[in-house]
Amino acid sequence: MKKDTIVVTGGAGFIGSALIWALNRAGEDTIHVVDSLGTSEKWKNLAPLRFADYQEKDDFLDDLLAGRFDGRIKAVFHLGACSSTTEKDIRYLVKNNVDYSRDLARYCVARDIRFIYASSAATYGDGTAGYEDDSESIRDLRPLNGYAFSKQLFDLWVLKNGLFDTVVGLKYFNVFGPNEYHKEEMRSMVCKGYEQIRDTGSIRLFMSYRDGYRDGGQQRDFIYVKDAVKMTLFFYQNPTIAGLFNIGSGAAQTWNTLAGDIFTAMGLKPRIQYIAMPARLKGTYQYYTRADLSRIRHAGYREPITPLGEAIRDYVQNYLSRSEHLTL
Repeated sequence: MKKDTIVVTGGAGFIGSALIWALNRAGEDTIHVVDSLGTSEKWKNLAPLRFADYQEKDDFLDDLLAGRFDGRIKAVFHLGACSSTTEKDIRYLVKNNVDYSRDLARYCVARDIRFIYASSAATYGDGTAGYEDDSESIRDLRPLNGYAFSKQLFDLWVLKNGLFDTVVGLKYFNVFGPNEYHKEEMRSMVCKGYEQIRDTGSIRLFMSYRDGYRDGGQQRDFIYVKDAVKMTLFFYQNPTIAGLFNIGSGAAQTWNTLAGDIFTAMGLKPRIQYIAMPARLKGTYQYYTRADLSRIRHAGYREPITPLGEAIRDYVQNYLSRSEHLTL
């Protein structure tokens, strides 16, 4: 069999479908999409794209381990996961985000298949251990929620088994952009904020409960999905590079700045309402994140990152205001 298939797990999701869009634009369409569609509307992310086949995630793993894909796969982008930061069922998170990932990684490593997987900046916790993506620092990190813990567990497993010489782990920071519409409460603040402004004329941001941060002054590293998938494809295009890498903008911006950029993109004056943070979030909220991009730059990634205001303008004016998905 010809080894020409690219597998994208989580391929109907936000970053997964954006990656397929980028692969299509690069001339790739022998893509096997793996996901769990259920009753959500994320199928709409796939409708404009080109791919060879779709398969539910459990059926795919059964077929894979039974050898039905042997000799056909050249790369696996493992982006599928439960990405809810408020999920409390740790058993489910471990089964879905850790055990499934281990099975895929073992299969790929044993057959010399390029394996690129999604970790998360959530593993950095409150940031006291820094934001350097050196794999040896993984042991020092203290995640703040179950989702981050599950991502940390898999990173640790890869490290323990010496696989960072072979596979690529990507720590995505706050990604926003088209095709996230199905994510409900897990959508970015750009998406939710746009709808709030459209419907009420104002945007709601959390108050601050920490010294040194004003209301709405909490800072995050926001990265446009078009930049995130471009950075992801860099590792597919350079198959000798392996390790753990941050995927972010390299800059920390306040929620107030982000909100102001949404209003500007909509041609409106800012109106911000500060609301109390839910009690369930207070102990797990990240007040500051900023990706250290030293390693990916040293690896050879030279593309500029789209400035936040420019990225928000593209998202608002070309996608949100038109209810558009990424199309070819």
